[in-house]
Amino acid sequence: MSEQKNSPAQGMTAAALGFMRDDNEKFSPLALLTGVILLVGTILTILRFTQGLGAVTNLTDTHPWGMWIGFDLMCGVALAAGGYTTSAACYLFGMKKYHSAVRPAILTAFLGYAMVVVSLLYDVGRPDRLILAYPFVVQQGTTSLLFEVGLCVLLYLTVLFLEFTPIPLEWLGFRKARNIAVKLTLTLTILGVVLSTLHQSSLGALFLIAPSKLHPLWYSPYLAVFFFVSSIAAGLSMVIFEGSLSHKTLHHRMGRAYLEEHPPLILGYAKAASLVLFGYFMVKVVGITAGDNWHLLPTPYGVWFLIELLGFVALPCFMFAMGSRNKDPGLIKFSAVLTVIGIVLNRLNISMIAFNWHLPLDERYIPSWMEIALSIYMVTCLILVFRFIVTRMPVFDEHPDFKEHHE
Repeated sequence: MSEQKNSPAQGMTAAALGFMRDDNEKFSPLALLTGVILLVGTILTILRFTQGLGAVTNLTDTHPWGMWIGFDLMCGVALAAGGYTTSAACYLFGMKKYHSAVRPAILTAFLGYAMVVVSLLYDVGRPDRLILAYPFVVQQGTTSLLFEVGLCVLLYLTVLFLEFTPIPLEWLGFRKARNIAVKLTLTLTILGVVLSTLHQSSLGALFLIAPSKLHPLWYSPYLAVFFFVSSIAAGLSMVIFEGSLSHKTLHHRMGRAYLEEHPPLILGYAKAASLVLFGYFMVKVVGITAGDNWHLLPTPYGVWFLIELLGFVALPCFMFAMGSRNKDPGLIKFSAVLTVIGIVLNRLNISMIAFNWHLPLDERYIPSWMEIALSIYMVTCLILVFRFIVTRMPVFDEHPDFKEHHE
């Protein structure tokens, strides 16, 4: 007897729940954990938007920026830098061997920036004003760094969306619209690099107005430079990290071109990451020297600063170089993980840990468990959306109807 076909509704349901099944069609422990995160996150979301920030956060007038700014926004923007670094390498610098990594990097960047915007909706006390573009239409703050950051993020999210559109257009079979979108690639890449340069650096410049609140070892007139250079290292490392993780878990969804280009890609990115981290290490040393802060290194905060600088900048820099020289992908992937952790640690140090450092511990900001849970919820949603897209759309493989158009 022939097997009965599923109805369209059943097929859509199975597709939507595909991430919760393993090969034996059973719910896995990871799927159960995902379900719990989504349930708790949804409840806390309702609580936040019905009861206000005070119901779920430890934010106060003294500490108006917390976990959602330090992690979701600042770390999210830095770790989404793989989009502009990969696009620039491929389309501006002519490194076509990295072409297969462009689409995954653009998708990761687009979802990362989308998460940043959603995080701002959670964090802003009047989210309705953010939705209505209030700062741009009603109360323009053109002399504010926050205005510049917001404008650049809004424009860059639009650029990322346009860069992403060839993927769903191929999936939907809209050939003419897809060809128009592809013709905009070079222009969008240039805009992406310009806008990323502006807002990546401006996020660091935001803290220049708080020299008395940020610890001297992290405060520097070069904060804008630090943020921009470190974002390049973050982008390169995230491409390696995300690509390697996807290579392991989504191998069956990858085309031959991506599989063939993946090993030389991580070697090339390892070389670049090593050079960028070396440059970042040197400008950090220049920052310490310019501020004459060497005497602060033997202090407890100084030891913590050295852990960040030596353990998560100098060490992965050396390991990237060794991994590239010895063609050791395992060492390169471990270095990428260290670098990603280091970028997250740096952003949290500046926005939370080393901020208001002079206050007693009982007066310092410590995120509530609900803030942490909502951050985990947003990251989980991002991963699920990423998986949904790459398992259905031509991200890691070429669409059979458009193979002749792939460069």
